[in-house]
Amino acid sequence: MLRKTMNRFMQLLLCIVGFTIAPSTYAEVTENICSQAEDFFTSEHVFTLDNSPISYKAIVGSFLIKNETCASKAKMFFTSYTRTDTSEPRPITFCFNGGPGSSAVWLHIGLAGPKRVAFTGEGMPALPYHLEDNTSSLLDVTDLVFIDPISTGFSHAIPPDSAKNFYGVQEDIQSIGDFIQQYLTHFNRWESQKFLMGESYGTTRACALAEYLHSDAFVDVDGIILISAILNFQTINFKLGNDLPYSLFLPSYTAAAWFHHKLSPSLQQLSLEAVLDKARNFAAKDYSQALFQGNQLLGEERASILQELSELTGLSPSYIDNCNLRIPIFCFAKELLREKKRTIGRFDSRIQGIDSFISGGTIEYDPSMDLIAGAFTSTFNFYLRNDLGCTKNAPYKILTDVFPWNYGCDNEYFNVSGDLRSIITKYPGMKVFVASGYYDMATPFFATEYTMQHLELAPCCQSRLFLKNYEGGHMMYTIPATLVQLKKDLRAFYEQAP
Repeated sequence: MLRKTMNRFMQLLLCIVGFTIAPSTYAEVTENICSQAEDFFTSEHVFTLDNSPISYKAIVGSFLIKNETCASKAKMFFTSYTRTDTSEPRPITFCFNGGPGSSAVWLHIGLAGPKRVAFTGEGMPALPYHLEDNTSSLLDVTDLVFIDPISTGFSHAIPPDSAKNFYGVQEDIQSIGDFIQQYLTHFNRWESQKFLMGESYGTTRACALAEYLHSDAFVDVDGIILISAILNFQTINFKLGNDLPYSLFLPSYTAAAWFHHKLSPSLQQLSLEAVLDKARNFAAKDYSQALFQGNQLLGEERASILQELSELTGLSPSYIDNCNLRIPIFCFAKELLREKKRTIGRFDSRIQGIDSFISGGTIEYDPSMDLIAGAFTSTFNFYLRNDLGCTKNAPYKILTDVFPWNYGCDNEYFNVSGDLRSIITKYPGMKVFVASGYYDMATPFFATEYTMQHLELAPCCQSRLFLKNYEGGHMMYTIPATLVQLKKDLRAFYEQAP
């Protein structure tokens, strides 16, 4: 509103003194008054993808986020990659991770960027930690912008002690929405196809952001990519009175038990997909109905449910009985391999850990997170300063504590699935791609399927929603073979966009 007022004021002033000026120049003049670009470091690169060289420009820098009086309130850091060896129109994808409180480093050097952390075939960081060319980078199909939300990476509030003003759903999407509009203007990308890619809480952000951009600025995105999605927080919140997560996590428990050979021989010999179909069917029908009965579930019926749960989880009937048929995630991660004195990971249930207190009720740490965090931190800090030419001496914050986070609702079960439904309905050109990992116990694939099946989309809109499940955990792209398949599916998704 302020910029519109300034434009009108300048037009009137110039007319009074006898000058005329094109409308586009008014915006140009006021944009210069509120110049918001800072600290750009530019470098040129070439790498080989599908046996063809790709030239691209990398820019690391910041935009100032300003209030209506042009006073700076934050500095938001980004890394962008723009292909330079083609004159064809290219889409642009804005990428961010989750937490909330995470930088974009995971998608950046794990999935989409031109460099990635080197992993073994099983998805373990190769030692010593190093980067390699990402032969499954998305740079051949889209230009990329990786955004670090406030208090992550080099992004920070001005003054620093005002950071809490950005710690909330609405505050977060407003700052990132502001950044995206500035980027589109500064680099003249308004006519490009626009995509959002989020991972974990970044999927929450992406759905709310797409609706915010449309409603607040009439900026439409052509596609949303959701990696390890969480839109409806009721699906993962193990609270008294909320039985939904117990059913939705069960197939992920089955996947973990199958991987660690804890199922009965008759189930263990099945393929992962076949055994998960059994888990889905039981979770959606008999198990959900049993939980609905509460204390009225007795006798043979209860015993039958206990036995089936034991078959599908690898846990003993007595343990499940003591849990009252309800197995929280951190308890399952502790119990599955207890006899081996091992735990399993939440982000990736394939990964084993060793707790100091074997008889505890829940895991002491997530071994799957500790396995990869150091590799991403070390390699990205080296890459940023040595390959991308960034001379900042401040610490690059991979993860930051941004809590308490303002969800802006009285009900603790925050849900942005309505935002996703809204923007799919409002913009017929938009498509959505959803990727989940079978071994992800942070944002389980069955919970994602449940959420997408409850969007209440009109039948004509269903064809624009694409769901895929992959071998791997929360960051399924750490497994090289999975990354290759994910890239193939994402390429097809981009090519289907109008």
